[in-house]
Amino acid sequence: MVRTMEPDTADHGGAGGAGGAGSSGGAPRAAPPAVEELELELLLEGVQQLHGFDYRGYERPVLRRKCKALMAQLGVATLSALQEQVLHEPAAAAALLRALYVTPAALFDDPQEVSLLRTSLGACLHGAALPRIWLADCAGAQQAWTLAILLEQEQLGARTEIYATVANDTLLAEAQETTLTLEQLALAQINYERSGGSGKLHDYFVFEGEHAVLAPALRSRITWASYNLVTDASFNEFQLISCRRALPDFGPVLRARVLRLFHDSLTHFGVLALDRLLDPGDLLAASYQPLLPPAPWYRRIA
Repeated sequence: MVRTMEPDTADHGGAGGAGGAGSSGGAPRAAPPAVEELELELLLEGVQQLHGFDYRGYERPVLRRKCKALMAQLGVATLSALQEQVLHEPAAAAALLRALYVTPAALFDDPQEVSLLRTSLGACLHGAALPRIWLADCAGAQQAWTLAILLEQEQLGARTEIYATVANDTLLAEAQETTLTLEQLALAQINYERSGGSGKLHDYFVFEGEHAVLAPALRSRITWASYNLVTDASFNEFQLISCRRALPDFGPVLRARVLRLFHDSLTHFGVLALDRLLDPGDLLAASYQPLLPPAPWYRRIA
């Protein structure tokens, strides 16, 4: 049912009243919270209907923060103005999808995650004939490259396939075209040593002028694909699934949906790497036991 408002016929008098005085000159005022919430919902609905990407199950504070950062970048004052650009300009739509995605990773930028991977890779992969790892909502090529290098060091690289999935084709192209400058590789060497690595990262790269790219033998073990965690079904069976960076953005309903998807995609005794501990009341919690407490890494036991 469509609600209508009767026109305001009251005599406000004076020089436009308080409303008129407040609307003249100066910077535009921020939209009231209720208006901003409505604008955000309309933006999400438009993105879903026009572009097919559903962010309605994401945490609202996260979405609001990322949208406002993009608004500042594009020079627009309101979410409605952002929506107008997103619905009519492909470049703005692509920028929004990039902004709402997980922050790109740098090579060996998370020492704790690297340490946990070093400890758990053998435990979950050595028993499998052809192990498979899924980096769900992968944070870019450098996250996948970090894993490929670790697998090589653990002598698991030659027989392990990494499936790195991202939310759309633009992100897919970015990941496949990634290179590092020599300065970036030097910084990555520092991160690598801080995370317990030895030797030189240069040994895992080939160089094209002033840029470096992961060696072809290691890159060939990474399968990249566009995949939507919100709507797509399980597509394979994995010994290790990692989704530590994207899960914090998900609201409770979407998080439960994605955890069920991971459960359906994980082998018995496979490892699930999450962003936080499972809720003991979760229906899936009984199927897992902590692998490396207190870290939220689990082994599936049922």
